[in-house]
Amino acid sequence: MSAVRIVVVAVLVAFAAAAAAQADSPPVGPLPAGPKATLSTRAGELVAIALPKRSGGRVWRIARAFDGTIVKQVSEADVGSSVVLVFKALHPGTVRLAFALTRGETTKALDARTFEVRIR
Repeated sequence: MSAVRIVVVAVLVAFAAAAAAQADSPPVGPLPAGPKATLSTRAGELVAIALPKRSGGRVWRIARAFDGTIVKQVSEADVGSSVVLVFKALHPGTVRLAFALTRGETTKALDARTFEVRIR
């Protein structure tokens, strides 16, 4: 096999692996009414959101797309009895972060939390 073919095959395998790694969970369906909060911060700061850890295979998922030019998620960790997600405020604006509690990667939302993040 020529060097060019090897490189082409390697690139194709890398793209296929990246696509598989980015495969999304099924979208979350309608969200039940749940608590809502508004947070304010400045561009460049970090925003941490703590959600109550649940058992029985129930997990918190980001339920709706958000503007990634305003905030980006930088980490997630179990901290005591909470699941903490940390976002970096990138630019001024307002973004809505909606979270759904689902049983694994299913579409039915059992609970919801919504945060409006205002960045100045």
